[in-house]
Parts: sequence; structure tokens; C-alpha cells
Amino acid sequence: MKKIEAIIRHFKLEEVKEALAAQGVKGMTVTEVRGFGRQKGHTETYRGAEYEIDFVPKIKLEVVVNEDDLQKVVSTIAETARTGQVGDGKIFISDLTDVIRIRTGETAEAAV
Repeated sequence: MKKIEAIIRHFKLEEVKEALAAQGVKGMTVTEVRGFGRQKGHTETYRGAEYEIDFVPKIKLEVVVNEDDLQKVVSTIAETARTGQVGDGKIFISDLTDVIRIRTGETAEAAV
């Protein structure tokens, strides 16, 4: 099993969620996060005063998939979240050693 963590733009969340549902993804976790990469924040003006926004708001999407579905899900996220602009985000893929469903005690893929 693999865990996919994708950092994407806020306004792309619904589109990515719908595309993943169409691919058969049954569950995901979504978290509002803040950070910066090459984008390095930006400057905004509020009531005439300029200030730096160091950490840009983003969405972190977490999905657990089996090895067979990995490439399909990663491609779907990348294609759907892409705008072509700096700050589109990143996708991280990790090995998942085990999953346990708390309610039933099921493990591995049965728990996903």
C-alpha cells in the first residue's frame, strides 16, 4: 500500500475530489495547511499598508491506495490540480507498512 500526500491550491480541491471519485477512490483526508516553496509567499496591501505573506495557504490531500492504483491516482491528481503557474503544489508518495481499522480491527487493504 502507498500513501499519497498532495499539496494543492484551495480552488482545485473540488475538481480533484470529483476526479478521484470517478477513479474509484473511496476516501481521503483533507487538511488546510500553510507553507512556501519556490513561491516564497507574496506581498499584499491592507488599508494602504503593505505586508508580507510568508506562508501561502494550501490544501493537503491524503489518500491511501494499493500498489496497482498508484500511478492512476497520482496522474489524476497531477493533471487535475495543474494550472501551469508557480505554486501548483507537490505530490509525495510513501510506503505504508500497515493500516488498522479501529472499529473492526481489520488490517492491511481490508482496512482501507
